[in-house]
Amino acid sequence: MTALFRRIQPSKKLRITARSIAQFLKISQNLIKRVESWAGVVFVHHHRGGQFISYRRLEEWQNAIAHQIQTCPTLRELSQLKTSIQYDTRKFKKQYLQKTLDFLNQMCIERQDILEIWESSNCIAS
Repeated sequence: MTALFRRIQPSKKLRITARSIAQFLKISQNLIKRVESWAGVVFVHHHRGGQFISYRRLEEWQNAIAHQIQTCPTLRELSQLKTSIQYDTRKFKKQYLQKTLDFLNQMCIERQDILEIWESSNCIAS
């Protein structure tokens, strides 16, 4: 389990819906019988039996990371989060889409710019 995974705690904090699973699997929502959030994966019972899905493949995972980026209070914490994201995306490269990586990278850049302005204005005001 990576630092990012422990920070997000997907089985406890993410709301994985049958609708989002159906979109991911490209099947009708009414074919999904039950969705179980396990410690490391989601298990979906559907018309063809059962299937494991990594949290990292779901939109809720991307949104959780985006929220972590947006709420970083300092450049130092953002830097630590970026390191965790980079490690996780290297270790689980097959589970991340390139568009997700691009989106998260852009969010980090934007948050860094905001924090740099905020921290430099606080230094001037002091």
